Amino acid sequence: MTDPDGRRAALARSLDEVRARIDAAARAAGRDPGGVALLAVTKTWPAADVAHLVDLGLSAFGENKEQEGAAKAAELATLRPGAAVRWRIVGRLQRNKARNVARWAHAVDSVDSARLVDALDRAAGNAREAGERSGPLSVLVQVSLDDAPGRGGASLAEVPALADRVAQSEHLSLDGVMTVAPQYSDAAEAFATFAELAQRVRASHPGAATLSAGMSGDLEAAIEHGSTCVRVGTALLGAR
Repeated sequence: MTDPDGRRAALARSLDEVRARIDAAARAAGRDPGGVALLAVTKTWPAADVAHLVDLGLSAFGENKEQEGAAKAAELATLRPGAAVRWRIVGRLQRNKARNVARWAHAVDSVDSARLVDALDRAAGNAREAGERSGPLSVLVQVSLDDAPGRGGASLAEVPALADRVAQSEHLSLDGVMTVAPQYSDAAEAFATFAELAQRVRASHPGAATLSAGMSGDLEAAIEHGSTCVRVGTALLGAR
């Protein structure tokens, strides 16, 4: 396939660099690099970039906004028909978007309230009845490590009950927990706290094995503390 503007070649180089960072961080932590998944965060980038990344072997993509994600998923289906792609919502989600998300997204990684759990459960159930999805909607409970307003996430004290609520729902699947490191504190210390909480959640829900933590600037610290999925945008696609 031709690449007249060099975009695919540039993405290939960035992908190699990100994978090398993941590999090195995992080995430094005594972990198998294969145990750390890469989620490409494609918010604000065009579906053409996602198509290039699919060609380069990626299959999991994260979007912040429901409307942008839905449009991009539809466009990608025309660019790469039949591609086994999984779309995840990683940004804060309003309850009134639950119905639409359940139609096209495979997972919501930013669940942080009981009301959102209930809205997504209803929406996923309706989508299954309508034949718009074939299985439950996977979710991660988002953990706030600093209770900063506007960034989303349930407090450390709220997470266990929220995880229970997801697990007890009919049309959702509790896959684990997610966090974003606080802006003005030590990332390693924050991820250590997150890892301890994740362990408590897994004790009650053994299937909730995903620890989604670490982005372009702090993925090494996250992997050191057990992250099983890093969410990378800037280091892969460039500055927005």
